Amino acid sequence: MSDSFFAELYRDTEALNWDPVDQVRARARRRTQRTRLVAGLASAVAVAVAATGAVALAEVREPAPPAPPATNSPSPSPSGTPTQSVSPSPSPSPTTAPPTTVRQSAAPPSVAPPSASLEASQEPTLGPSSPDVPAAAMLRTEDLPTGFRAAGDDLDGDWSFHAGTSYTCEEDGQSWPGEKAFRGAVFRRGTESTVIERVERHSEEGAKTTMGNVRREVDGCKPLNPDSSKGMEVFASGLAGDESLLVGRIGEKATSRWLFVRQGELVAQVWLKGVDPAEDQRIAERTAARLCAGTDAC
Repeated sequence: MSDSFFAELYRDTEALNWDPVDQVRARARRRTQRTRLVAGLASAVAVAVAATGAVALAEVREPAPPAPPATNSPSPSPSGTPTQSVSPSPSPSPTTAPPTTVRQSAAPPSVAPPSASLEASQEPTLGPSSPDVPAAAMLRTEDLPTGFRAAGDDLDGDWSFHAGTSYTCEEDGQSWPGEKAFRGAVFRRGTESTVIERVERHSEEGAKTTMGNVRREVDGCKPLNPDSSKGMEVFASGLAGDESLLVGRIGEKATSRWLFVRQGELVAQVWLKGVDPAEDQRIAERTAARLCAGTDAC
């Protein structure tokens, strides 16, 4: 480069006032800071714009297809019954019902009601091997003297032959056969006259043993208290049925006695209190005839 160029440059700048170096450096620093600030703001704006666009894009979704109304096409239930349409008011879903509700509604139809079982038990099949005593085998009011009325079937009390012998005779140690079934009937006329019947079903051999035991106990009675009782006796036998006995305490035939009648495997024990002894034959015959409704031995 020629010296003339430098000479001209010197003349042009000779009269200029140059700022101190410190001021020049300060202005340079400020300029650099402004440049960086502008660049940072521009970057932040760019990032914000990009983020806003991403959020906007994320919020734009494909709309889900609307669910068809429940009332348009009900689906058939497993049992073949159409499903009811959904009510406008909120209601719990059928699947939320407690399991116990389902079990209760599914009770097996084969279970017979209690009334049916009771009716069946009240109508037993009759026959020689049946353990039941039908009501038709019992005495009725028309079989007794005038004025007697039915008074239920409560057999409680000390009316039986066993109770009578326990108060009258010493224990003889006899073994009595147990019955398979029994039925009772009570009749009253005022407060003085009572007829109580107990019909027992045994095996036929057991029924015969029962009749034999009655005779043996009466014949072998040893008075428990000789001062108050002389023992027992057979008042009559062979009145009706396969076997029959009329027994009681000695000297008390007019007040009370026991009538035993057997038909096959059935044995009737009838306590007669306040009944005219003239009625004994007829009552025995009616007792035997009624027993025939419970056995085919007649």
